[in-house]
Amino acid sequence: MATAVRAGMRGTALVRALQELLGAKKVLGTPEELLIYEYDGAVDTATPDAVALPESTADVSALARFCYEHAVPIVPRGAGTGLSGGAIPVEGGVVVSFARMARILEIDVPNLRAVVQPGVINLHLSTATAPHGLYFVPDPSSQKACTLGGNVAENSGGPHTLAYGVTTNHVTGLELVLSDGTVVRLGGKAVESEGYDLVGTFVGSEGTLGIVTEITVKLTPLPEDKRTLIAAFPTMDEASETVSSIIAAGIVPSAIEMMDQLATQAVEASVSAGYPLDAGGILLVEIDGARDGLDDVREKIEAICRAHDASTIRVAATALERERLWAGRKGAFAAMGRLSPDYYVQDGVIPRTRLPEILRLVKESGERHGVRIANVFHAGDGNIHPLIMFDLRNGPDELERAKETSIEILTACVEAGGSLTGEHGVGMEKNCYMPLQFAPADLAAMRRVKDAFDPAGLANPGKVFPTPGRCREFSLAARR
Repeated sequence: MATAVRAGMRGTALVRALQELLGAKKVLGTPEELLIYEYDGAVDTATPDAVALPESTADVSALARFCYEHAVPIVPRGAGTGLSGGAIPVEGGVVVSFARMARILEIDVPNLRAVVQPGVINLHLSTATAPHGLYFVPDPSSQKACTLGGNVAENSGGPHTLAYGVTTNHVTGLELVLSDGTVVRLGGKAVESEGYDLVGTFVGSEGTLGIVTEITVKLTPLPEDKRTLIAAFPTMDEASETVSSIIAAGIVPSAIEMMDQLATQAVEASVSAGYPLDAGGILLVEIDGARDGLDDVREKIEAICRAHDASTIRVAATALERERLWAGRKGAFAAMGRLSPDYYVQDGVIPRTRLPEILRLVKESGERHGVRIANVFHAGDGNIHPLIMFDLRNGPDELERAKETSIEILTACVEAGGSLTGEHGVGMEKNCYMPLQFAPADLAAMRRVKDAFDPAGLANPGKVFPTPGRCREFSLAARR
């Protein structure tokens, strides 16, 4: 039993108390150990007071109860690949790493379900279920590293969610630990259709309502066959218009990805995926399903691409060629290191028909602020990913210019009828911008939901909602 301590304890006293509670091997607390938990895939940093490495739901429950009793913030963390600062302990406290809760507990083939712990790597689940002819659909670009718990927290998407939906469409049950240590179960293997959708409430809540300790997901039969093609266009306008035309023709591919020339050049230098280097924009399109009829759909897509002046159309002839094409797309963010030591990525969403207009605005904003921007994104659902490049070695003004560019882009997305985020989450990166999209009454309603599950406000504080200390400088009126 832990020694009684004062409320709001921090530092070495907290580390010692947690080691007594959980065991010394489950708690990190030296400056060197804490250093790697200061950041995720975004640009903000903050140092935790301690890091816990639970091995069971009972560990998480005991930890949460302790933190509740002593007013200590608690921040869940998967693989640290998040892009909105969701795993950053902005108010200190305890980071809960799920590296040791990474087991696939059950693969239920007859019911097309799997039960996993939150630390399971996304791709590992599909690899484990492939011998049964099944896979887990949501496939973020970081799927080789990101965890299912992180996917649930951020409601992650990926290229192939155009036709199949994002994480919330593939989760049917959750085991949760609330901020006071209470363990609850929501849903299960069945798809619930009555009452409040509490599973859906937690998926995408970014750890602000409680901590997920077990996940029940849908498994999907592997498609019988696939066709993957790459089409190159003189400009991004033609590529964007092609996307709208494909959907308008009644064709919903499993994926439509777009990259501009700058992104393509970086990817080719990094991965050698076989992308044309002289194109203003390229589309990577994939269709899947029953083998019969796939080639007919592919021919229709090719015809639409030619009608929009595609200079090159190539269909992957082998599984290896297809994998190379996708390796390029999924390695695009990492490839940016060939262009710049630092980048700031956004993921606003816009209607597909507004793509040409918004992409022109992205270019103009970059030129106005003196930053280079590469574009690689999920064009099918209008989820843009401008990669704003900067170099912190040249001083803090570099990051500020990148952030100013980001604000302009997100504002344009909302004004076009879109949203602030499609899959990366709000976190501490966009919480100051929430008033761009939501009225005070909307934010108040969301706050009441959080207060219902986390009345003490200890679950991942400083995320999603605008915070007075960080957001007072942001003037909404000045940006309208």
